[in-house]
Formats: sequence, structure tokens, C-alpha cells
Amino acid sequence: MAESTVTALEPERLYTVCDPDQLNFASTADLEDTDEPIGQDRAVQSIRFAIGMAHRGFNLFALGPEGTGRRSLVMQYLLQAAADQPAPDDWVYVNDFQNAHRPNPLRLPPGRGPGLKKDMADLMTELGQALPAAFEAEEYRARRQAIEASLKEHQDENFQNVGAEAAEKSVALIRTPVGLALAPMRDGEVLSPDEFQKLSEADQEHFKAEMERLQEKLEATIKKVPVWERETRAKIRELDQEVANFAISHLMDEVKEKYADLPEVLAYLDAVAADVAENVADFLGDGEDGRSKPAKPGPAGESSIRRYRVNVLVDHGSTTGAPVVFEDHPTQPNLLGRVEHVAQYGALITDFNLIKPGALHRANGGYLVMDARKVLLNPFAWEDLKRALKTRELRLESPGQSLGLLSTVSLEPGPIPIDVKVVLIGDPSLYYLLSHYDPEFTELFKVAADFDWRMDRSPANIVGLARSVATLTRKENLKPLDRTAIARLVEQASREIEDSAKLSTHMASLADLVREADHWAGQAGAGLITASHVQQAIDSAIYRQDRVREHVQDEIRRGTVHVATEGFEIGQINGLAVLQLGRFAFGRPSRITARVRFGKGEVIDIEREVDLGGPLHGKGVMILSSFLASRFGADGPLTLAASLVFEQSYGGIEGDSASSTELYALLSALAELPIDQGLAVTGSVDQFGRVQAIGGVNEKIEGFFDLCAARGLTGRQGVLIPATNVAHLMLRADVVEACRQGRFAIYPIQTIDQGIALLTGKPAGTANAAGRYPPGSVNARVQARLKAFLRAAERLQGRSEPPRPKPKSRP
Repeated sequence: MAESTVTALEPERLYTVCDPDQLNFASTADLEDTDEPIGQDRAVQSIRFAIGMAHRGFNLFALGPEGTGRRSLVMQYLLQAAADQPAPDDWVYVNDFQNAHRPNPLRLPPGRGPGLKKDMADLMTELGQALPAAFEAEEYRARRQAIEASLKEHQDENFQNVGAEAAEKSVALIRTPVGLALAPMRDGEVLSPDEFQKLSEADQEHFKAEMERLQEKLEATIKKVPVWERETRAKIRELDQEVANFAISHLMDEVKEKYADLPEVLAYLDAVAADVAENVADFLGDGEDGRSKPAKPGPAGESSIRRYRVNVLVDHGSTTGAPVVFEDHPTQPNLLGRVEHVAQYGALITDFNLIKPGALHRANGGYLVMDARKVLLNPFAWEDLKRALKTRELRLESPGQSLGLLSTVSLEPGPIPIDVKVVLIGDPSLYYLLSHYDPEFTELFKVAADFDWRMDRSPANIVGLARSVATLTRKENLKPLDRTAIARLVEQASREIEDSAKLSTHMASLADLVREADHWAGQAGAGLITASHVQQAIDSAIYRQDRVREHVQDEIRRGTVHVATEGFEIGQINGLAVLQLGRFAFGRPSRITARVRFGKGEVIDIEREVDLGGPLHGKGVMILSSFLASRFGADGPLTLAASLVFEQSYGGIEGDSASSTELYALLSALAELPIDQGLAVTGSVDQFGRVQAIGGVNEKIEGFFDLCAARGLTGRQGVLIPATNVAHLMLRADVVEACRQGRFAIYPIQTIDQGIALLTGKPAGTANAAGRYPPGSVNARVQARLKAFLRAAERLQGRSEPPRPKPKSRP
């Protein structure tokens, strides 16, 4: 593999400056407000498509990193679309008089639900006065008395007939304490038992026969009395219903006129009228004289008329456009609604008046926005949400009912049809997990609004960012930013995503930076936020979070953790890692060592052997082993044993960004050439020896720079980075200045040969047609060392083989 001389990067390539003079405004006060998103064209198109698509299943999942404006952008477009749509209908629950535990939902035009509730309350008040008055009227009393008198007259007539027939047979019909009885008479006088015994046997037998016949007739007449009374009660009920219907009809007709355009409401009012007439006693009481009088108000009267109330579930009378509901706590009851209970006499009771709406009720006919993670964390919420979206109806059930765990009688409200667009907001990982593991997810959420975490650092996006900041300052009454502050903000936006050609779309962090800069500008008494205030905000935020970084650097400076920044060592190199603490990351130099010896061709990753190395780190070690074998094992097996380790590392190590560093240490140990300890290395390697890009390049460089600066910069120190990472450099000003002064250097490396030549000061060497490397080169020394191992292996194998027997000579 050909090598070339590597030179340090020019200072201009270490930090891409945003020139304030290229901005065509003096401060953000000169810019107009904007509500247009920047850098999210793909997500905006998806949101608009989901809003306009009316077919089933085209619900929206907004995925992207937190802080990219997912929720605000979604809400902005939903509110715009909802404003042009009609307000949805009201929904109320009313009693089903045939099945009280299954209340019925009624749909009414917007704003008419509360009207129906008030009309029903007024109707019950009027009936509470009209019905008692109707039953106190003289006409009703006269008709009822006539029915009761008719019964009495009919009873008296039948008993008189029995008495008259008995009198003809000299038998008396008399009343006793236990009822009617028959007794023999003579000369109009009832005979006593003694007198009856003095009669002749013939007379006694005659009386007994007549009395038995009359007793049968009397009993038959007595048995008819309950029938006559039942018929009388039926006539009284008919009278009561007639009077009640008359009293109700004119009041009910007034209500019906208001709802003549709603057949379902008219049917309900008819059911109310029938039930009131059937249960008119609930509106009446019994006086001491047995006459009807109005029922007194109280718990009993309250419970009797609750069934005629109207429970307004959703009222859109004051709603303009379609509803847009954000549910921050999407539990199953908060989504689907719930049935509440009240304690009465030690028991919990409920009725349809205690049905409470959920977010799906409120958002019906509009849009419902929720955090996907919160929905999934709440038991039953996700499954019940999917069921509602699939069936397009909202069935209110408690979790116990859903699982079939409740055996007690409870309410089963009728389902409400729903037409709602659901928007879930979550991380990309959550979206892809649901897509993979939940087959119903892709059927119900067919549109994904993929929010990008970065955008091009173009003039248009820079202006858009400035206008967004201007909008924020006016909205929150912050100080305007001058052009230098905007330029520094743009540079920080590139730094946050480690790309000098891109800008971060994490608007939340940029907004916080503006707010803190406003604070420091206020402390300084400035009227404008300048670049110095933005820089002060950046430095202050870092200082508040860098306690751990400071302690790590202190341990290295004091020698507790061994990391050399000067001198030369064989098989030892400075690697660079990044530690992430929340949103704060910093670079941590590490000492990596390699030892080689004669062996079986194994490269032992000590971190992996003790389960401290992750799979990606293990993969990196295997790749460098493959590179070593392919370059130096073409003529024979590798007979070495090598061990690699991160010294003084007591935690897990993951990632392949140190694979090139480990390879350099291994080559140094094989070639027995020392590595300059003033240089640190980062970068992964492929099987062909190409150095590949890694993450956290700015933090890694700055971590080693801080250590070198604390010990004193010598002018020989620097960092080797993958050449493909040059575009990601947005280094601190002190690092750039040190490079400009020649006291520190950043080297872009493309191949392992370039890197090892720079680290050892020796040429790597390029193989000729015979596979030989130039004498004195790094690769020639490695090749010679490996061949020495191979010869040693061959000698060892030769000594271990038994001597062959000599052939016998023939005579």
C-alpha cells in the first residue's frame, strides 16, 4: 500500500468560521418573525400528507431526536388544518329505560348538547309541579272515587245477593272478626249452637245441606274480590296514565319542537314520556289523608329523577374548527374515559351521569397528539387505542372489564363512533421497534414524519435560523442578537453535530443558549447580545458540567493514571475515547499497550477476555488481526502471540474507534520501533488498512490538547485523525490558536502506513513484486520479526518429530 507524507492541517481547516459580514442585517431586531420550519422539509411533507389523507390507517408517527421541534411543528400544522374544518358534533349519554346499565349515546349538532341537558332539567322541574297539580284536581279525584265506589258497589251487590238467597233458606250471612260466616235462623233469629242441637235430625240435616251449598257460593264470591280489586287498580292506573299523559304532553311538545330535526332525540323524548307516565309515583307523595301531594326534595327525589338527566360528554358549542388535543398523561381511563362511583350507605354506586370523557372523546372529529413512550408505559392504553382505531368506535371499559375480571354488574355504555387522526411523537428507535414487533402498528400508523437532526449550512438556512431566533427573542422578551452573536450561534450549531458543513436542528438547545446569553448580556448591562455573551454562555454551561472531566484530567496530570505526552516507547500509544455524561461529552486519553512473542498466531484482546470489551470493540480487534494476517501471512502462518490492552481501564470499552491505535501499537511492538508519545491517535481500520471516520473527534482532540497544555506544549505534540473526519472539525479557539502558532498539530491520516510512519519517524515501506519491503522500513522490520517467529516454530517442530528409520541395504 503506497504511503505519502502527511502534513499538519492548516488552522483554517480546523474551524469553519461564519463571517458576520456576510449577514445582511445588523441584529435580529431587523428580521421579521417566522413560523416556517427550517431543515425539516421531509417531515413537513409527511405531516401535510397525513392531515390531508382521510382514509383509514393514515395516522402519523413523528420520529426524531428530542429537541428538534417535533411537537411544536406537529401542533402548528394541526392547528392550521383544524381551523379550516367544521366543529364536530356534541355527544351526550342518556338513560336506556329498558336496560339501565346500558346507557345510550346521542349525537347532536355542535353546542346543542348543553341545551338538551337544560331543557330536560327544566322539564323535570315543570313536571314536578304539573303532575302533583293534575292529581290534586277535583276532576281526577271524582273519577278515582267513582272507580273505587264502583268496586264497593259491585262487591256489596254480590254479597247482598248471597245474603238474600241465604235469607230465603233461613240462613243468616253474618260478619265475624275473621270474616263472613253462615248461621241457621228461625223466626228471624240466629240459632245458638244449643238451640241448633235441639232441632230434629231432619231439620239439622236440611240446614247443613243448605249451608254447605251457600258456603260454596260465598267462597266463590270472596275469591272474585281480588280480581275485582285488580281490575279496579288497573282502571286507576289507566286513569293515572291518562292524567299524567295529559299533564306531560303539552310540556313535552314544547321540547320536541326544539329537536324536531333530530329523530334520535325525539325517540328519547318519547321514551322519557312513557317512563314518566309509568313511574308517575316518583313525582308524587302520599298525604295523611291518602291523597296525592308533591314529592319533597331530598335524596329519594334526587335519585328518582337522575335517570332523566342528560350527561353532556363533549360540548363543542364554543369550539372553532376541529379540536386538537394533546394528552400528556395517556392512561387507559384518560384515553377512553371512565365511569366514576360515589359512596352511599357504605357501598359504591354509579349511573350514566358519572360517565366521564377521555381524550379520544374530546378529539373526536379532530386530532389527538400523544407521546408514544408514555402511551406504551401505561397498562392497557396501547391495546385499547389500537382497538378503537381499528373498529373506529369508542367502547368505554374499565381494565377489569377488559380482562373479564369483574363479575359485578356495572355500566356498559353504548359505543360512540369516532373519526380521529392520532399523532404519536417518539424516538426513531421506538418507531422501528414497533414496526418490527407489532404487526398492527404499520397498519394503523402508515405515515412517518422523520425529523432530521441536522441540515445544510447554507445561506438560506442560516437566515432561517436567524429569523427563528428573532421570533424567540420577541416572544420571550429577550434582547436582540447582533450579527456576531448569530455567527457564533451558527458555529456552535455546527459544533453540536460535529460537521462544519451542517447545522444542528436541535432547536431546544439553541434556544437555551440564546436565553443564557441574554442573561449574561443583562448582567453586563448590554442592550444587544454579542458573540462574547454567546461564548460566555457556552463556557458557563461547560463549566457547570465538567467536574468529572476536570477530575479525570487531574488524575492524569498527577500521574495516578499513566499517559505520556513526551518521549518514545515501544508498543505503547495514546488512544482517545469520549465519555458521555448526559448531553455533555469530553475526551479522555488512554494508554494502550501491545506485547508480542512467539505463539500460535493469536491476537488476544484482554478487554474482551475479561468481558470489559463490547462486541464492536471485539470486531475492531478481529479486523486489525485480519489486516495483519493478510499483509504478513501470505507466505506462511503467523506464529506470534500478541496481547492488547487499555491500561488502567476499569470500565467497559465499546466501539471500534481505537482499532487503528491498537494496530499501531502492535506494529511498533513487532518492529521494535518506538512511538512518539507526544502524538495521540483515533480512528478505526478496515481489512485493507484504510483508516475510517469515528465520532467525537472534536472532544477527543481537545481532551489530549488539554493534557498537553497543562504539562506544557512542546511543539511536537498532536493528534492523528482519519482524513474523512476533517470535515467534522469545529475545534475550540485555543486549540486552533495553538496549531496556528505551531505548538500543536492535527494530522489527517488515510492509511495505516501513513500513520505508522508519522508515529515512528520511519517509512512504512511498500512491498515490491516479490512481496519484500525496503530495508529499514517499518513493514520490513515487522516482516523480519514474523519470519524469525516462523523459523523458530519450524525448528521447534523439527525437534519434536521422531527420527525416521534408515532404509535397510540389500545383499
